[in-house]
Amino acid sequence: MTDDHRPNTGGARFGDVFADAQFRALWAAQLLSVLGDQVARVALAVLVFTETGSAGLTALTYALTFLPDLVAGPLLSGIADRAPRRLTMVVSDLLRAGVLVLMAVPGMPFAVLCALVVAGQLIAAPFAAARAAILPHVLSGERYVVASAVSGTTYQSGQVLGFALGGPLVALVGVPVALLADAATFVVSALILQVGVAEQRATGGVPDDAGVRLRDGARIVAGDRRLRSLVALACVSAFVVTVEGLAAPYAASLGGGPVTVGLLLAANPLGAALGIVLLARLVPPARRDRLLGPLAVLSCVPLVASALDPPLGGVIALWVVSGLACAYQVPANAAFVAAVPDAHRGQAFGLAVTALRVTQGVGVLVAGLLAERTGPATAVALAGALGVVVALLCAVAWNRARGS
Repeated sequence: MTDDHRPNTGGARFGDVFADAQFRALWAAQLLSVLGDQVARVALAVLVFTETGSAGLTALTYALTFLPDLVAGPLLSGIADRAPRRLTMVVSDLLRAGVLVLMAVPGMPFAVLCALVVAGQLIAAPFAAARAAILPHVLSGERYVVASAVSGTTYQSGQVLGFALGGPLVALVGVPVALLADAATFVVSALILQVGVAEQRATGGVPDDAGVRLRDGARIVAGDRRLRSLVALACVSAFVVTVEGLAAPYAASLGGGPVTVGLLLAANPLGAALGIVLLARLVPPARRDRLLGPLAVLSCVPLVASALDPPLGGVIALWVVSGLACAYQVPANAAFVAAVPDAHRGQAFGLAVTALRVTQGVGVLVAGLLAERTGPATAVALAGALGVVVALLCAVAWNRARGS
């Protein structure tokens, strides 16, 4: 991390970041989008599992929300370094709203539904890159670090509320209405961003050629041991996210329906939201780097206990504990973004998200195929065991990079 991008230790608080009107707009738009997205994920999981009865196809559909980043991350995230960043977010929101309206059409063929899921995720890539790139311009120094924690808490809390409310909502109004509700949240998010956030472009020289931008972003990430290690630690979540992809078949194995699906989906984000708050309040910024490795390992350990076939309450408790440890993702993300020069921040962030989302998608897909043979509980336990091993290796690499 260069001196120009190193956060200070001025002791900023949550109230300091919310005092900024632009951050409040970014925060409100994020909360709306996350709430709607999680309701839509419950609806999608229930729809596919109800119609197919297959854990594999349900996991495949869920994996499609991750795998398009293989293309979108490298090729589309650079838009955030070329186009106005607020405009990128607004247009992305409106396009995703349109995709959700199409998904809500009754009787949509499964293949078309999968294509729409892919399209929605492709559109999400430039939005995420633009938001990550614009935030350090809205708030700097320790306020940026705190803002990252607030954003992470908001994302996890929004997941909790969206998943917890999504189950009863889908059961009450049905899948199409739930998807239309998600579309509405994106429209409102776009309006908030247009009114409440100033336009901003990348500073510094940005190459016109997309291939050059891609190579530059890859060179920056690949050439820095710290950045490589941070990406590797983030990708440990590929093992944890299997609980989301298998929530619907897991709920069915426990004798539950849409409400149980929502509770299972909410468990990990609930733990993460609590963990982010605890990490921000109890651990000084200078010491958080040391915890990234141990927390990555701990995030996978509780999943192994799924092999004991605990009841619903036990499963939820295990997944909440896993989520508590997943809070390490927020300081890891903040360290990554702050260490990249602004002219390449969107592209580099997009490449990191590509690695993260693709590994998550593959993890969900493999776990779904495994669950077809072993059952959801065993599949989650095996994912957790392998995750512990991989996380240990990533933790060692991070400690070496941090000390270099």
